[in-house]
Amino acid sequence: MAKNDRRFKGKKEKPEFEQKLLDLARVTRVVKGGRRFRFRATLVIGNRKGKVGVGVGKGSDVTDAIGKAFDDAKKNMITVAIKNNTIAHAVEHKKGSAKVILKPAKEGRSIVAGGAVRAVVDFAGIRDIVSKSLGTANKLNVARATVEALGMLSASKTRKERIAKTN
Repeated sequence: MAKNDRRFKGKKEKPEFEQKLLDLARVTRVVKGGRRFRFRATLVIGNRKGKVGVGVGKGSDVTDAIGKAFDDAKKNMITVAIKNNTIAHAVEHKKGSAKVILKPAKEGRSIVAGGAVRAVVDFAGIRDIVSKSLGTANKLNVARATVEALGMLSASKTRKERIAKTN
């Protein structure tokens, strides 16, 4: 009886990745007959357990652009090494004119970051971090620089871990 009731929603499945729209731009191309409008969406996705990605998609309408951006973000996903809800060591990375500095923070400090860096770090599952974005304010370049900086972390080990391994 409950299933036939229209108000019965059932169990909703939780999506694998959470997403946040960083930027939505209307891009114009001028042709002989006038202007052609398209949309460019910049999206950050992550599972808050160490996986995060940034994607860009263009489409004739907003939903199409967001769908393409989601697929692109899934392709460009990385795994982040998280240690005690923060990163293992400080890292600095430059992508284009965007420069990002990420530093570990003590427990309880929370995320001290702005805009695009905050979104990427939050969806990666990092709870305590200090960061600074230098250079451009372009959300796409800052987000990509942040993802690449976090990717550099997973490949490297902390100084203490390297010393312990050699002894």
